[in-house]
Amino acid sequence: MSRPVTIFTGQWADVPFEQLCEKIKSFGYDGLEIACWGDHLDVEKAANDQAYCDDKKRILERHGLGIWAISNHLAGQLICDPNFDSRSDAFAPAHCAGNAEAKRAWAIQSMKNAAKAAKNLGVDVVNGFTGSPIWHMLYSFPPVSDAMIDDGFKFFADTFNPILDEFAKNGVKFALEVHPTEIAFDIHTARRTLDAIGNRPEFGFNFDPSHLLWQMIDPVKFIEEFPDRIYHCHIKDAALQLDGKNGILASHLNFGQPKRGWDFRSPGHGQVNFEEIIRALNRIGYIGPLSIEWEDCGMEREYGARDACAFTRKIDFSPSNLQFDAAFDS
Repeated sequence: MSRPVTIFTGQWADVPFEQLCEKIKSFGYDGLEIACWGDHLDVEKAANDQAYCDDKKRILERHGLGIWAISNHLAGQLICDPNFDSRSDAFAPAHCAGNAEAKRAWAIQSMKNAAKAAKNLGVDVVNGFTGSPIWHMLYSFPPVSDAMIDDGFKFFADTFNPILDEFAKNGVKFALEVHPTEIAFDIHTARRTLDAIGNRPEFGFNFDPSHLLWQMIDPVKFIEEFPDRIYHCHIKDAALQLDGKNGILASHLNFGQPKRGWDFRSPGHGQVNFEEIIRALNRIGYIGPLSIEWEDCGMEREYGARDACAFTRKIDFSPSNLQFDAAFDS
């Protein structure tokens, strides 16, 4: 078994789509996980114009690349977030800026369009975020009641179920990247999220070990907890940089600053145990893409993309179909 090695284009949105295809193929990749921003994919157009999708597929084919998933993270963040400040204004059209409900309405329609766009592109997974109405309540002071948390999960379910209806209609699955700032950010909240929507099969996870590692959660345990919900897999690394002065809350220091308590790393240059992850993915029968989400402030991007592709091919291996000592029984 050789899983396709792809790269998420979100960190490359500054590079025009066809130019990026040529570049990524030269790095050794099998395909793209296409982000729905920059000129990479217009989800509204892709949902309503088959010719637009066919043109994207022709560009990919011309460069010998495949596509297994698209990703609509920015719109997804606005779906359940309070949207109470200007940080997310750039995620939505300019006319929505400063208007929380206008941003939310646009985002909901964008995610519904993503399901149609995926179908038109011939893929069955849309990765993304959900946002969270309760992430800002993470630390319970001022005191946060159980009812407030219950209400947050109910708001998520009420908001997302109509979106998932559209996914079901189009035969497409939504894969949440479990991540701080989302409705699910660890194993317990992921389970509660599934419970909130009645364990609908349209909703699963884009497994990304980097976001678990810095929270000190074992990524393998996540795979084991949700073996039938791993719809997509990111290869992304991180490293704890705890020095007795900092912590995992990162001290309001931006990525790349050495005093942070943790940071993202190019795959193979951090502390994620990818061998155990591959073994766990083999156990659950995951045969989808290994998609590199490349983020490392300490490494040049193109070097990192090449290095990450080679690393991912090296760590991927098939499970055995026999015991190593079976020959002794013959």
